[in-house]
Amino acid sequence: MGLSYLVSLLVQAAALIIGIVVHESAHALTAFLLGDKTARSRGRVSLNPLSHIDPFGTVLLPLLMILAGGPVFAFAKPVPVNLRNLKHPKRDEVLVALAGPASNIALAAVAAVLWGGLAAGYDALPLSADAAVGVAQFLASLMLVSLSLAFFNLIPLPPLDGSSVLVLLLRGQALQTYYRIQRYAMPILIIVLYLLPSVTGIDLVGLYFNATVYPLANALLDFGAGLFGLAAL
Repeated sequence: MGLSYLVSLLVQAAALIIGIVVHESAHALTAFLLGDKTARSRGRVSLNPLSHIDPFGTVLLPLLMILAGGPVFAFAKPVPVNLRNLKHPKRDEVLVALAGPASNIALAAVAAVLWGGLAAGYDALPLSADAAVGVAQFLASLMLVSLSLAFFNLIPLPPLDGSSVLVLLLRGQALQTYYRIQRYAMPILIIVLYLLPSVTGIDLVGLYFNATVYPLANALLDFGAGLFGLAAL
């Protein structure tokens, strides 16, 4: 395990923690603005990582997945939301759920703009060439990790945010069938992430990211570059 690999691992870990903290804080803040003070009373409207990190889901699980050589995902402590306190429970539950992915997309956009500014004016900054490259790599990693968190959480399986959106759209027998499927959400995720690609070579999450994360990442980088008069990538 070389030094460059360890540095890359640390950069991705830092980007992941930032993305998770922003994601969970957005859930908590949106719930508070819509009438539920539960998360705020427990200190979850905060950018302090210690308020959100789950020892297993944020630290141990990603490390095990890295060692296993498969896809890596992580989760934080769930944000407590009391639906009875929301002004419009059904609508507001969806807004709270979507706030997390939306905040990650916004964070990715900020990272892309900073990347563009760095690329355009790094020679005017008090940074060595190596330091400028390191910062640029971190911003690119933050953008990709943030977009990955956003779109992964939009998958309609609990406890991911997409499940709250799908429940609002389903009715009758379709909703009851979905509730039955919910009980097997974690095994389904494991099958989709690990078993299916290894047995059939079909990487559904990879295909999904190819259609969402990477095109949007390229568009954001082009936008960030364009703001500072740089040619599109």
